[in-house]
Amino acid sequence: MPRIALATAIAVTGHDEDMPLLLAACARAGFEAQALAWDDASVGWGRFDLVLLRSTWDYALRRPDFLAWCADVERTTTLLNPLPVVRWNSDKRYLADLAADGLAVIPSTFVEPDAEPLPALQAFLSTVRHDHGFVVKPAVGAGARDAQRHAGHQEVAAASHIARLLDAGRSVLLQPYLATVDELGETALVYIDGAFSHAIRKGPLLTEGGTGEALPAVESIGPRQAAADERSLADAVLTTVRRRFGLDRPLPYARIDLIRDDGHPHLLELELTEPSLFLSRSPGAADRLVAALAARLPADTLIGQ
Repeated sequence: MPRIALATAIAVTGHDEDMPLLLAACARAGFEAQALAWDDASVGWGRFDLVLLRSTWDYALRRPDFLAWCADVERTTTLLNPLPVVRWNSDKRYLADLAADGLAVIPSTFVEPDAEPLPALQAFLSTVRHDHGFVVKPAVGAGARDAQRHAGHQEVAAASHIARLLDAGRSVLLQPYLATVDELGETALVYIDGAFSHAIRKGPLLTEGGTGEALPAVESIGPRQAAADERSLADAVLTTVRRRFGLDRPLPYARIDLIRDDGHPHLLELELTEPSLFLSRSPGAADRLVAALAARLPADTLIGQ
């Protein structure tokens, strides 16, 4: 019987709404599956035929340790998504790479720990439209933790926020706040094995002056039909990722978060590491993901299946 580990984290045990659906789908497929915390030192990951990253939501607080764990796992078994993709995607500098590839990305400026916060912020504000304010967030972060929305006149407060992150050795991402998210929300498109599965609407997380601290973040989720131009951009993003990493097959899972601006969709985040996939929103989605996992198991584990 194939053995699959669904990686979570001690800090978020019981908060992953996808996990029960995945465990049930694995059982239907005849797989032995366990939900285990990546930061549980007692787990022997090499005992599993495949390790699927799921709710490892605290990785941003200790990314070097997390990536070292991913590397250890990949040396002994199959890790999904694979380490090169996770290493790239777990730092939001990937947005700059995708923008350089010609994709529609929300304008993003990165500030490094050796920069002066206020001059860096003022340089950013001089280059982007920020009628509705702007967002300061860590370049390595999960959910809304340590992210904050500022009004255009709050340069000093925002610079202090940037300084706190830089002083902690964290790079900072600056983006304009797009008011369309208050009315329309975000569109999150979920792909399974390279094929579009379903979409959901995510409500805004940040109020002006508020800083997200929850892990996991509490989100307002609702139904959403993905528009044709949103599907087109999401497809282009995943095609670019496959080309960038020379992948011979699609990634088993991906989530693409988009916001509309001036009538067109723009990439907010590409989630290839530990996204919620909202599997309950699409009948059969959990079984389709497990089928994608089955296709990536070593051939000798499926004998007799």
